Amino acid sequence: MYGGFVQWRMGKQEDGKDSVAEQVEAETHWPELRVLILVVSAERKPVGSTAGMQTSVETSALLKHRADSVVPGRMEEMISAIRRRDFAAFGELTMKDSNQFHATCMDTYPPIFYLNDVSRRVINLVHRYNHHYRETRVAYTFDAGPNAVIYTLQQHVAEFIQVVKHFFPPETNGEQFLRGLPVCPASLSEELTRAIGMDPLPKGISYIISTKAGPGPRVVEDPSLHLLGPDGLPKKSA
Repeated sequence: MYGGFVQWRMGKQEDGKDSVAEQVEAETHWPELRVLILVVSAERKPVGSTAGMQTSVETSALLKHRADSVVPGRMEEMISAIRRRDFAAFGELTMKDSNQFHATCMDTYPPIFYLNDVSRRVINLVHRYNHHYRETRVAYTFDAGPNAVIYTLQQHVAEFIQVVKHFFPPETNGEQFLRGLPVCPASLSEELTRAIGMDPLPKGISYIISTKAGPGPRVVEDPSLHLLGPDGLPKKSA
């Protein structure tokens, strides 16, 4: 397992032994990049990722076209965008690829619906937000589930979190709504909220995790071990 930015090479061998992960850049390459995970639902998915993909491989003509004709070129474009730290290119590719993945889910027989109504509202919100600023400031991607992963740059994090809070008002007073890396409060302009123009949906988002690209697995020292003696038993207090 690698940290930072990683590609999964498809490989050509039938046994899949040359289908391996390869680090593109370390986590320190793009320090301004931030990740916001909008948790829509923590419920168990009706169709698991592995089973869903197997059904798609067997029934979706779009998936074959995607693997043969789309993904190889997009991988090259994505690696280039990451290495240039070009967020506009990175964000557009990310959203287009997410959309196409879920199109293959719809093209699967019977179709698989990973996105729900809240997921689609998040997609709409992102596009309206970007349209207001006439540039790609935030980007979404969804894996096999309804939760949104939002990419943006550090300078836009505080405002976009306020946008999410405004259009998806939290159930409580908001103390547990934002988790992870701390974010400074921000205010929203009436011009922005009016431009987005969506009706608020209370409780649509359960909570947000604020994070960023991180390193690979590391050995960390457990401070609780200092409370044990050489025999493994708790130390006696003085």
